[in-house]
Amino acid sequence: MRRVITIAIMVVIFAVVLTGCSSGSSKPAEKPKVVVGSKNFTEQLIVGNMVGILLEDAGYPVELKLRLGGTGLVHESLVNGNIDVYVEYTGTGLMALLKEPPMSDPRAVYDKVKAAYKEKWNLVWLEPWGFNNTYTITMRQEDADKLGIKKISDLKDKAANMVIGATQEFIPRPDGLAGLQEKYGFRFKEAKGMDPGLMYQALKEGKVDAISGFATDGRIPAFNLVNLIDDLNYFPPYFAAPVVRGDLLEKDPAIAVLLNKLAGKLNDTTMAKLNYEVDGNKKDPADVARQFLKDVKLIK
Repeated sequence: MRRVITIAIMVVIFAVVLTGCSSGSSKPAEKPKVVVGSKNFTEQLIVGNMVGILLEDAGYPVELKLRLGGTGLVHESLVNGNIDVYVEYTGTGLMALLKEPPMSDPRAVYDKVKAAYKEKWNLVWLEPWGFNNTYTITMRQEDADKLGIKKISDLKDKAANMVIGATQEFIPRPDGLAGLQEKYGFRFKEAKGMDPGLMYQALKEGKVDAISGFATDGRIPAFNLVNLIDDLNYFPPYFAAPVVRGDLLEKDPAIAVLLNKLAGKLNDTTMAKLNYEVDGNKKDPADVARQFLKDVKLIK
């Protein structure tokens, strides 16, 4: 009888141990915290929030460090591990950060930056989201019509009497104003460094004659502005894609799969509309980002 009781007790203990082992092995691994960064202009706030919301919806602890500053500062934050991911532009990666000469083929630019970032910094370019926020030279439509200006080369005999507004970053960049003037063989009368959020209003109000615009800015159609044709193909492609620290993806490759769900989901027109929701309709970038993710059925 005592032996039967002993065996019964052992069976119970063994069952408890098995249950404990089973529950421990089925417990999902804790997801790593992801710090999301961005530059300090509207589009970056929207796409930065898209990254954060998509990750958070999938159960990742997320910290947002948006509005960090210009390209150099945000890139250094990624390299140094102060952030884990942000959305960059292929042309910016190629010329401003890798210091490579301009290239016009979008796929070649992407392949170049992807390979170089991995080798140099162990940073991984994910798949492009679909929109190309290239630089533009932008004018008031009425002025362009009156002066007969449709393409950048049409400025050759007129730029000497024109003032251009440009971001502080654009003026000295190798793919910026200095290179543009050299390529097209003219020089503006004056270049005024301006906050990117103020340039379009300054152009609309006639405080400058042209600006260094962004192709996906919603204020261009809203303010009756026009982007001049880059007929000498000076500006490289600037397709947007997330850049992620390699060590984070080694810990959790599913992050790449998740963020790649946005690949091809945005074109220039859609991004311009989202930008104008913030700049024109004064909506919160996070709300705009969340609504878009709902519209494309990536979150509920």
